[in-house]
Amino acid sequence: MPLSSKVSEARVVFTPSGKRGYFPIGTSVLQAAQNLGVDIDSVCGGRGICGRCQIVQAKGEFPKHRINSKAENISPLCETEKAYAERPKKTLAEGRRLSCATKILADCVIDVPPDSQVHQQIIRKDAEAFDIEIIPPVQLHYVEVWEPNMYDPSGDLRRLREALEREWQLKNLRFGPGMLLSLQRELREGNWKVTVAVDYLGQVIAVYPGFRESLCGLAVDVGSTTVAAHLCNLRTGEVLASAGVMNPQIRFGEDLMSRVSYVMMHPEGAAEMTASIRGALNDLFANVAKQVKGAVEDILEITLVANPIMHHLLLGIDPVELGGAPFALATDESVRVRARDLNLTLHTNTRCYVLPCIAGHVGADTAGMILSEAPYQREAITLLVDIGTNAEIVLGNNERLLAASSPTGPAFEGAQISCGQRAAPGAIERVRIDRETLEPHFQIIGCDLWSNETGFAKASKKIGVTGICGSGIIEVIAEMYLSGILSTDGVIHGYTAEKTPRVVADGRTFSYVLHKGDQEIHVTQNDVRAVQLAKAALYAGIRLLMEHLKVKIIDRIRLAGAFGSHIDVKYAMVLGLIPDCDLLQVSSAGNAAGTGARIALLNYESRKEIEEVVRKVEKVETAVESKFQEHFVNAMAFPHKTDSFPNLAKAVELPDEKNMQNQTDTENIRKKRRRRKN
Repeated sequence: MPLSSKVSEARVVFTPSGKRGYFPIGTSVLQAAQNLGVDIDSVCGGRGICGRCQIVQAKGEFPKHRINSKAENISPLCETEKAYAERPKKTLAEGRRLSCATKILADCVIDVPPDSQVHQQIIRKDAEAFDIEIIPPVQLHYVEVWEPNMYDPSGDLRRLREALEREWQLKNLRFGPGMLLSLQRELREGNWKVTVAVDYLGQVIAVYPGFRESLCGLAVDVGSTTVAAHLCNLRTGEVLASAGVMNPQIRFGEDLMSRVSYVMMHPEGAAEMTASIRGALNDLFANVAKQVKGAVEDILEITLVANPIMHHLLLGIDPVELGGAPFALATDESVRVRARDLNLTLHTNTRCYVLPCIAGHVGADTAGMILSEAPYQREAITLLVDIGTNAEIVLGNNERLLAASSPTGPAFEGAQISCGQRAAPGAIERVRIDRETLEPHFQIIGCDLWSNETGFAKASKKIGVTGICGSGIIEVIAEMYLSGILSTDGVIHGYTAEKTPRVVADGRTFSYVLHKGDQEIHVTQNDVRAVQLAKAALYAGIRLLMEHLKVKIIDRIRLAGAFGSHIDVKYAMVLGLIPDCDLLQVSSAGNAAGTGARIALLNYESRKEIEEVVRKVEKVETAVESKFQEHFVNAMAFPHKTDSFPNLAKAVELPDEKNMQNQTDTENIRKKRRRRKN
């Protein structure tokens, strides 16, 4: 729908997709979503029966969208919604609305929760196989306590202490006041036989009636886009269950600085975001406990990693100071708190350990990555890159470690891309382009067949081809460059339209048609620019670290994070996301931050280790580096304007730059002639 400024129309922005448009006053939210191609479920055709199209209005000022989303900007709760909420086994939680029954009355921001999406987000933060020395932070001790009698007036607590000292030589244990509230019941339920959980600091965490063999702990990676949790057996290290959810804070801003801006504009914004992430964690904890048919009260230890802004919001700290130089952290030390102090609904004595931050925008997630990959134990110069809305970079070896962050933005996650979407069934994730015909073929999430294989149409019919996710964006742009559709400077060549109908005029520029169907998927010139800006910011940060470390060659590269785990390292190098390196030494580190959280959960001695290591990491602040802009400009080219890529050239036939430049010059001459004629 074309943009308009008429009063009879309202501007609507949907999150987390970022899709937006103008609609006549009185349009239902569901109709607006369907017109924009927003992924929202509806089975009953808008009759208010199925309840699958539930949405939440995000209220408040949204400067990024230039919208003040007031409560009165959508219609009030109607009879259809009230009737739905009163039906047996149907719920309409506070703040939720049925999009089919909700009318747009003025500009608003609408959040589509994960459970209302047809193609639900795939949280790609699985637990990686990893050898971890198990030194649990909590140990279990089974004891038989002497029963009270008329001749021994000592209390139950004293006799429990004596039993622990007699059978386990545990002295001077600390019992919190809360332990007394249930101690007598637990002793009698267990017939004076109990299992006592004691942490490595000598604190009694819990007392269980009878014999108990194992305890659970949680390793949690709180990302700006997704949150992942792994439930582990604290004795064996086994991952019992894993689950992930979209970070509900996305409705306040796709990238971290947008969320800080929201807090700056709304004094209550920090508390809102803190409540939303803690609520998501509680839902996540219930999910993993349910998977093993357990209870959240069985979880006694949690370790968490997060970037600095998520770290502060999770702990209830205002993140405004991280919104501008000098990007001061409230604390860069590790934090140990009770789960109940964070309003996390677990056992009353569950403890949370948050890994230390490093500085500025290099947080506990980077500390987790360092703990997991241990570059401080290697001689080889190692580059660690965690690619997200903000990329964290670590470079060095056992002699010296440097770290930096780079503002890559959400382009690699599908945002800011015309047909982009997050990883979900139907999203294009792999792309190849024929060098002669320039015809593409691709794979989508949820279907193993390539689009040019027999049976693809039938196999993909149910989920459809809905958009393109981060890994697909990387591959299609790299393939466009390798096939000559894109110039080294990132310009879509108009002359290729003479070779293929896939290249089409798009205003003053050109687009590449990746898929024709009910929903055409184009790669536009603006899409290419968004990727160029993101990859140039990342590469410039890496080059700064290389200069500070005084190295010209990197021995090994590890790509971490959900995005880094699913991109082809060859294509990452073709685009110039990372410097040249032996491709055999470039690999995925998986969810390294989450693995670091798991190490800290299962081996309490590793906590002291990472606390000592991060204090020695040298932070390079890209925002004040004079050469950052120079590196950024050079890194806009594919793969780079000045840096050579000899290792890449051995594996991939790179385009002839001179030939491409000659064709570009010819094209420019033709354009000038046409302008003169006109």
